Amino acid sequence: MSAPSEQPQPPGPPRARWPRQVAYIIGNEGCERFSFYGMRNILTPFLASSALLFAVVEAVPKAEREAAAKEVFHTFVLGVYFFPLLGGWLADRLLGKYRTILYLSLVYCVGQACLAAFFDNKAGFYVGLFLVALGSGGIKPCVSAFVGDQFDQSNKSLARLVFDAFYWIINFGSFFASLLMPVFLRDYGPAVAFGIPGVLMFVSTVILWLGRRLYVDVPPAPPHPDSFVRVARSALTAPAPTGNGRPGLLLALVGALVAGACLVLGFVDLERMTRGAHPLLGVVSWWCLALVAAIGFTGVGTWWQLDRARAAHPADAVEGARSVLRVLVLFALVTPFWSLFDQKASTWVLQGNGMTKPAWFVPAQMQALNPLLVMLLIPFNNLVLYPAIRRAGFEPTPLRRMGAGIAFSGLSWVVIGVLQLSLDAGEALSITWQVLPYALLTLGEVLVSATGLEFAYSQAPAPMKGAILAFWSLSVTVGNLWVLLANVAVRNDAVTRAIGQTGVGVMSFQMFFFAAFAFAAAVAFGAYAARYPLADHYRTTG
Repeated sequence: MSAPSEQPQPPGPPRARWPRQVAYIIGNEGCERFSFYGMRNILTPFLASSALLFAVVEAVPKAEREAAAKEVFHTFVLGVYFFPLLGGWLADRLLGKYRTILYLSLVYCVGQACLAAFFDNKAGFYVGLFLVALGSGGIKPCVSAFVGDQFDQSNKSLARLVFDAFYWIINFGSFFASLLMPVFLRDYGPAVAFGIPGVLMFVSTVILWLGRRLYVDVPPAPPHPDSFVRVARSALTAPAPTGNGRPGLLLALVGALVAGACLVLGFVDLERMTRGAHPLLGVVSWWCLALVAAIGFTGVGTWWQLDRARAAHPADAVEGARSVLRVLVLFALVTPFWSLFDQKASTWVLQGNGMTKPAWFVPAQMQALNPLLVMLLIPFNNLVLYPAIRRAGFEPTPLRRMGAGIAFSGLSWVVIGVLQLSLDAGEALSITWQVLPYALLTLGEVLVSATGLEFAYSQAPAPMKGAILAFWSLSVTVGNLWVLLANVAVRNDAVTRAIGQTGVGVMSFQMFFFAAFAFAAAVAFGAYAARYPLADHYRTTG
């Protein structure tokens, strides 16, 4: 009897292949992040020590120079996180992601060139800052989504590796930019220090362009009939049931009036600035307040009348809009974290100027600790901290992690405030004391930033995920708006006298104020999160 012949085995699934074009996008992102953080991290010390903001630096008190430098820095960051709204709209509706990234990168290059060429010209330098904010902010919502577009069902298993590499290269670029650019500013001057990031941005754009024939470029799509904006509009404008008015629409109209008043005050400040008078608050600040008022009042009004949208949209779209509105409350409670986090590049650098340090060390170099600690803390949290917490019988859910992150940021500012009290008392402190608050703030960043966007993404259905991404960027804008408002408050003589009566300096008082701001936000966040109804809107497979 002959042995049975072996049956041929069916071929297995094809091996997932790494998309070649992803290397171009990662290279582009690495150079762009070096460019952005290189100029961002030297902006405050440059402005505080140059004659750009004032005719004669020596004639202006140091505290006033530093306050003005902080205002410019946070206005710039505010703009960076405002322009993702424009970039996302251009990519989704007109140009597609690749062309949006390419065109705005060219704008970005021009802006960096202006910073290097006009470091001694106020108008030219501010034009450069505006163009950098437009370019950097505009491409922000497009690049990570563009990476995702390069994958399909055959290789989606590799996507997480790519996003890990993506996040790593961001911190890699940030680390070396934070370490090196303050030295270039000190040793070679602003033309070189701002010029190098400009060269890196040009290289970034060239790398992106070189991969143009390989990219998967998803074309722009028409507005989704059940998008968040359309559901909200239907809710506000739907006919009122018998006996009911339209209180939600009325509230939205009040928001529009408040926003209009803020826009007008912005133009008033613009006119004051053109004739050399001090602005009331600042053009950008007024216009961002207008946006906050419009979104806040309209959001509450939409919630009030949301069920009226059921006549024009399916039930899941209405509930999806409700999920977005719930997430907006969480985002509002996260804004104090961003007001603390972004001041590491302004307030903390200015504090470092008054601390003892080696002659070769520049205070702005301390910011290199942040990306270095991020690269260490993410694996530590996932491999050590979270498993240990679970073994203790407590689940570190995303909302719990975010609430803890806000609290850690407040704790970091308590430490930095104590250090400032010692400096105000005339004590000599080494800049190495800032390592502790940097560690606490970075732990807060990992818990909030690395968790928050993924959580928010899971809470909104597909047609509304774009709205979630835009609102996340706006939470950073609002966080920097709080800083500007606090700086305006301490310029008031009555407020300054009241602070003086507490026995602490203005900077120390502000530090403890922001710490209290974060602790209050953490408590409110925890109370709201405890009652938050979770949703799950991840895309199904297949």
